Amino acid sequence: MEKTWEQLEEYQPTVLKMVGNSLKKNRVAHAYLFEGSRGTGKKEVGLLLAKSLFCQQSQDFKPCNECANCRRISSGNHPDVHLIEPDGQSIKKWQIQELQEEFSKTGVESNRKIYLINHADKMTANAANSLLKFLEEPSSQTVAILLTEQIHRILNTILSRCQVLSFKPLAPKVISQQLTGEGVSSAIASLVANTTNNLEEARQLSTDSWFGQSRTLVIQLYETLNTRPTNAFFFLQDQWLPHFKEKEQLGFGLDILLLIYKDLLYIQLGDEEKVVFHDQIDSFKHYALQTSTRRISEQITALLEAKRRLSTNMNPHLLMEQLLLRLQEGLKFV
Repeated sequence: MEKTWEQLEEYQPTVLKMVGNSLKKNRVAHAYLFEGSRGTGKKEVGLLLAKSLFCQQSQDFKPCNECANCRRISSGNHPDVHLIEPDGQSIKKWQIQELQEEFSKTGVESNRKIYLINHADKMTANAANSLLKFLEEPSSQTVAILLTEQIHRILNTILSRCQVLSFKPLAPKVISQQLTGEGVSSAIASLVANTTNNLEEARQLSTDSWFGQSRTLVIQLYETLNTRPTNAFFFLQDQWLPHFKEKEQLGFGLDILLLIYKDLLYIQLGDEEKVVFHDQIDSFKHYALQTSTRRISEQITALLEAKRRLSTNMNPHLLMEQLLLRLQEGLKFV
């Protein structure tokens, strides 16, 4: 289902406001550069801008997503809207030249033409120089939209000819709502949304059985530390380490455990809306009432220190044993 203007506005309010103002004032730039990390909606907003310029029944400046032009842009079949993707590992000179030849012709249905270049940072030097010539002599009815995750790889001469719009990482609430709308359980959606700000990666994690098992194991470790502390080291050996085998995986487990202790702080501060493990809130309240804010702060410090030491050559098994001792008794790392 195509995203509406309002839905994308939730993702990128600043960008949509700027694009909307340009459309309202009829001051659409000849060239835009949308930059930001993967999964932040750059391509969707680029297509939305194209629809706004071609929509047959827009309301104010917002496209309807339903007319023939909007539907053809969505399906990639509009004759005056062109999307360029890398050919293999890069965007080649011939692709830009082909675009130039196409745009030298009169528009099929109007004089307006739009092109989107996805992964513009992957242009070869020759392709970038060809595009630069194209940007230097813009037609009044031509709009270029360049998309990139690595703005530092874009030629300064190209940057200077584009209006740069920066796409911010998505807020956890936005990702969580999107995932639950797609059928993901609220418990998994909440954790995923606080693990990554990339919507595509969030979708992958939400269906990853390893991720779901990680969540369960972290909760079990926390409960074991509180209810059966003498079993914690057995749990570490029997279940934790076999699951979090690699350093990166172990770091991920520590990140999830850190979210639990942050939840305890939110509960103590009466800020329950920020709790990530909302399905565990009753048991967490019980634990939160039995400890102090200072103690939780010490445990968070211990987790952050363990994360730091994980990046060194310290043995993961020893690191986790020392962490468990510190989480239980407030002991210092040795």
